[in-house]
Formats: sequence, structure tokens, C-alpha cells
Amino acid sequence: MLRLINIELFKLRHSRSAKIMTILYFSLFLSAALLSTIKFRFGSINFRLADQGIYNFPYTWHFMSFFVAFLKIILAIVIVSMMSSEYTNRTLKQNLIDGLSKKEFILSKFYVSVLYALCSTVLLFIVTLVLGLIFSDYDEFHIIFSGLEYIGGYFVKLLGFFSLCLFLGLLIKRSAFALGFLFVLWIFEGIFSAIVSKTSFDFISDYTPLNAMWNLIPEPITRLDIINSATKQLNTEIMQDYSVSIVSVITVLAWTFLCVFGSYRLLKKRDL
Repeated sequence: MLRLINIELFKLRHSRSAKIMTILYFSLFLSAALLSTIKFRFGSINFRLADQGIYNFPYTWHFMSFFVAFLKIILAIVIVSMMSSEYTNRTLKQNLIDGLSKKEFILSKFYVSVLYALCSTVLLFIVTLVLGLIFSDYDEFHIIFSGLEYIGGYFVKLLGFFSLCLFLGLLIKRSAFALGFLFVLWIFEGIFSAIVSKTSFDFISDYTPLNAMWNLIPEPITRLDIINSATKQLNTEIMQDYSVSIVSVITVLAWTFLCVFGSYRLLKKRDL
């Protein structure tokens, strides 16, 4: 495994676009977190997002996991480019001539996808923990480390998304078209969900790849104290399950397996 990871990291180290996108991703990650701690002044009103309770434990694990996940599209560009550049630079054929099997080739890409997801998850954990320790109103140990299932959900979400990008990169061979196809898939799933929502088969949309990844971490906005206070004043109550569903986890892991296995079968059948 380490040999395969080293091969891919060697390629990424010599890819200018991969280095730029990776640095951009982690820079935006840290900038978005730090921006929320800055106090803004609007006339006589001082506003700081961190004072709105977003870093209160255990809520902050949910909030950060949900919003930071939007940045995954930047790493998706790296994953897609990583695969399509093998065709552009003809390194895929050279790797196979040098003795790398097709199974090892796909596994090397998958291992790097896991590494990206793992690094992002560890960074999310550290940044959220630090910001929570600074701004949270709660410092009890059992409260701080409750709600960590959202961090696990974040890792599974990234892993599933990167595996899908890996498959599309291999299927379409061109990074721009692969990302375009990903966008089309997103629109198609949205239309499909809208159609089946009017029927008794609405549950089917929960099992499509992008919807399953989206459902992993439910939106956290309606859990904010300010939103709850507003709804109570209106004599309404928001009934929503905010937990990380085990069904969604299994669904995304199943899509992850299908994408990696599909990539292998596609490469095995393809005439290089």
C-alpha cells in the first residue's frame, strides 16, 4: 500500500495544478474558520459569527462538518485531474508496462483519495476542537467529545465523493468534461427527487449517489439557538432528525465500493 501511495504522491508533487488546488483548498478551509472569529462593525452594531453559538460543543461538530464539506469540490478537481492526466500524459500505459497491474493502478488512486479525505478530516477535527475550546460556552469533557459522529460522517462523505470523481475521471478521460458530467448528475438527481417526491416512491431518491452523500450530514442551521428562539415565538416547532443515519453511511460506502470496483472493471476492459 505504501508503495502505491508513494507512486501517486510522486506524480502529484510534480503536478503544478494539483499543488495549487491542494494549497487553495486548505487555505480556504482555514480562512473560512478564521473569518468567523473576526468582529465586524455595522454602524453601532458589532457582529461576530463566532458569538452566535456556532462553536458551542457539541453543536460545532455538526455545523463545521456540514459547511466545510462544500469545499470538497476543490479536492474533487485534483482527483479528477489525477486520473485524466494519466491519459493526457500517457503515464497510464507506461505504468502498466513498468509492471503495475491494473488493480494496483486503481488502488493507488483510491489510496490517495482516502489520504485526502483523512487529512481533511483530521484538519477539520483539530480546527473545530481549537475554535470550540476558545468560543464554546461548555467545557465539560463529555460534552466536548459528544457529537463526533459528524466527523465520521464527514470522512465517509468525502470518501464517497472522491470515489465517484475517480470513476468519472476514468470514464470520461477529460477532467473538464468529467466535472461537467458531475454537475449534470447533480441536476438530474435534483429533478428525479422532485418527481418522485410526489409519489410513494420518494425514498428511492435517498439512495442515489449525490443525494445519499448530502443526507449523511443534515443541515444544522435550524439547530441554532437563534432559529429555535424565533420558531418558539411563532409557536411553531421544527421536527427534524439531525443524527448521522447508519442507512446513509451504508449507502455511501456501497457507492464507494461500486465506484472503485467499476473503475477497475472499466480499466480492465478498456483497450489501452
